[in-house]
Amino acid sequence: MLTDLSPLIAATARWLTVAYPPSGGALASALCEAQARQAVTVAAWLRYPTEIDAGLVTMAGPGGTGRLDWITGAEAAGDHAAEEWAWRTWVDEVVASWAAALLTDAELAGLAVAGLAGSEHIAGPAEFRRLLAPDDADRDAAALLRHPDLLAPVAGLHRDQLLTRLDPGRSLAA
Repeated sequence: MLTDLSPLIAATARWLTVAYPPSGGALASALCEAQARQAVTVAAWLRYPTEIDAGLVTMAGPGGTGRLDWITGAEAAGDHAAEEWAWRTWVDEVVASWAAALLTDAELAGLAVAGLAGSEHIAGPAEFRRLLAPDDADRDAAALLRHPDLLAPVAGLHRDQLLTRLDPGRSLAA
């Protein structure tokens, strides 16, 4: 059983950068991708905290981009060759939603990274600077990816689940 979340992380980060593209050239694209990948990594590790969880999602499949595409108004995958869109089956809607919430809320991102303490996924030091403390170049490159109003429909899909994961005793009404 595969317990590596890298296909899910790569596909979900790619979906975010396709839906909310970088502003600028190659450097902006790399900076935007790094921010998306860090946010998705944190979200995936929170969503699937154990190797068993990771194994189950890789066996069952994460679900794909159907609802995310509908919410963002992306074109349907049926308009393209299957090999061009096969990666989209590895996108996890919940992970994309959680990553969007982390990209638009610095305090929540800090809580999420702190919530990874003791995670089975962290073998050594993990660094999430571009997520937690983006500099001006990061912010400029990912202007769309970090725009709270643009990401609100995606971030709101599963935000309550993320808040519950980070603080299980918290009341959602508060």
